[in-house]
Amino acid sequence: MLQLRPNCECCNRDLPNESLDARICTFECTFCSECAETKLNNTCPNCSGELVRRPRRPAAALARNPASTERVFNSSGCMPR
Repeated sequence: MLQLRPNCECCNRDLPNESLDARICTFECTFCSECAETKLNNTCPNCSGELVRRPRRPAAALARNPASTERVFNSSGCMPR
C-alpha cells in the first residue's frame, strides 16, 4: 500500500492525499509537479526512476488506511543525477 507521503522532498510543499500535484517513483519518493517538471525532468534524484502522478486514495479507504505523516525533506534542494 502506498504511504502517501505528505510533502515534496525538494521544496517541502504540502501534498495531501487529494492533491493532483503529487509525483512519485516506484520507491515512493514524493515531489510536487513543479519540482518534478522544472528541476528534475520527471526523474527521481534518489533512484533515477520515472516520476508519475500519485494516485489518490478514496475517502473510505483513507479512513481505514491513513496517509503517512512522516515528512521527508532535502533542505539543500534537489538536483537530478
